[in-house]
Amino acid sequence: MIINPEKPYLSRPNVTKMSNSPAMSNSPASLSLNWKDVQGLNNWENLIQPLNPLLQREIIRYGKFVTACYDAFDLNPNSSRYLNCKHSKNKMFLEVGWGDCGYVVTKYVYVTADINIPTQNAGSSARWVGYIAVSSDEEVKRIGRRDILVTFHWTVTCQEWIVNFMSSLSSARLDPNDPKPNIMVEAGFLNLYTSSETNIRFGLGSCREQLLSEVSRLLRKYKNEELSITLVGHSMGSSLAQLLAYDMAELRLNQPNVPITVFSFAGPRVGNVHFKERCEELGVKVLRIVNAHDPITKLPGVIFNETFSAWRSACYVHVGIELVLDCLNTYEDERNEIYGVMIDKRVKRGVNILEFFKMDTILCVHDMQTYVEMIKNCPTRARIRKKRAVLIKKLQQMNMTSLAWKYVAITWVVLLSMVV
Repeated sequence: MIINPEKPYLSRPNVTKMSNSPAMSNSPASLSLNWKDVQGLNNWENLIQPLNPLLQREIIRYGKFVTACYDAFDLNPNSSRYLNCKHSKNKMFLEVGWGDCGYVVTKYVYVTADINIPTQNAGSSARWVGYIAVSSDEEVKRIGRRDILVTFHWTVTCQEWIVNFMSSLSSARLDPNDPKPNIMVEAGFLNLYTSSETNIRFGLGSCREQLLSEVSRLLRKYKNEELSITLVGHSMGSSLAQLLAYDMAELRLNQPNVPITVFSFAGPRVGNVHFKERCEELGVKVLRIVNAHDPITKLPGVIFNETFSAWRSACYVHVGIELVLDCLNTYEDERNEIYGVMIDKRVKRGVNILEFFKMDTILCVHDMQTYVEMIKNCPTRARIRKKRAVLIKKLQQMNMTSLAWKYVAITWVVLLSMVV
């Protein structure tokens, strides 16, 4: 049963109490026996509140795959690999310090916005957006199946910010044999997913073509094994993950019985109610990990969203189960000693618009590492301040043009989300 977004669960990530789900234990060996429950077979019933330790560990593990994306992403404007991965596929995990992750990268994935904006990579608008990996033979024994993993990072370039301004709903029409025009998704995300590069530098098609081709190849290669498809994304990356999950299920690539699961970190809304309902019909499982103070998760459709029943087809709607993280600190004494307290409370549906314009606040609460730390334990205010300072320093090291675009982007996202 899908949880109503208006009544999200609020979790205590540091709780160690076991869930009532049978056979779910905290021992590593239990994953091979209960991986289907962790992947959302029963929509994570009885695993969210309190957060089951096995599910907690898997969320952290999948979050680290996204963190690896950021660690490997080259943001140095003077580098020949600017806006691409710093490392080769066979060395990527080793270079980011996670050589024992148990997965092997099989393909890098690139995305391009169908807009013409001059960049330092003249002649190409393609950007590295993530990778596809598959679990090794040894990891298969531990996790109980062969896992095909697709990982996406978030919006980083000014082109992607501009594409994200396209907050109007557009018919997905991904299945040529049955377009289903009533299934609508955010136009900017669809643009990034389906656009191909006209001046081909990498010899690649659209992000969609790259993804479907490689996942199909892996499904054929391991067709005689028990399989799972796991899609993990942060921010805009979670939107691409949801589009891919829907696309594969609609095209029946996962037949006969390969489960598709999305672990979404800080994800915005992607489509309308028909998109949500179709994902549920197709058996796509989505676990949305949300920081209650992250304004990006309220976009698009800050006002016109699932709370409106009159124009449901024209409003944005979240998909799946919400795991809402809310970390508040209630006391700080004169010596600056901080006491962190995890507080359960209802998530306020309204958004303080002024918060959208506080770049450091957005970067802090939206940062992937903040999410991982909140799942592990509630971070203190001092750690949050330190993270904010580090992020601001990184921004200052980047070129001012990129920073200016981000400020423009946030302004437009707010204005558009108020009317869409």
